[in-house]
Amino acid sequence: QVQLVESGGGWVQSGGSLRLSCAPSRTLSSIDRMDWYRQGPGKPREFVAYITSTGSTNYADSMKGRFTIFRVIAENTVYLQMNSLKPDDTAVYYCAAHFGGSLAWGQGTQVTVSS
Repeated sequence: QVQLVESGGGWVQSGGSLRLSCAPSRTLSSIDRMDWYRQGPGKPREFVAYITSTGSTNYADSMKGRFTIFRVIAENTVYLQMNSLKPDDTAVYYCAAHFGGSLAWGQGTQVTVSS
């Protein structure tokens, strides 16, 4: 099992930036892949980005160039840097961990972008 603790959400004006963090209860090296998802009001949960245990990354098309997923091994934390935020980015952001065929979710952190 793994527990995920997210933080960094909040309120920001359009065009602003936020950095979300996700700290797993086991070492990143033991996790195959870490994802970020989001769910906006009245919308289904959607994929944002992932980073693998080897450091490979992938992004949803609408996030490319604005969002960056990265990890700091020494901190055992995965981050999502979000720039040029838009009101449409308003959502609860979740991190998820893939390990040994299992999937664990964090509790989510709210991001609100005002126009």
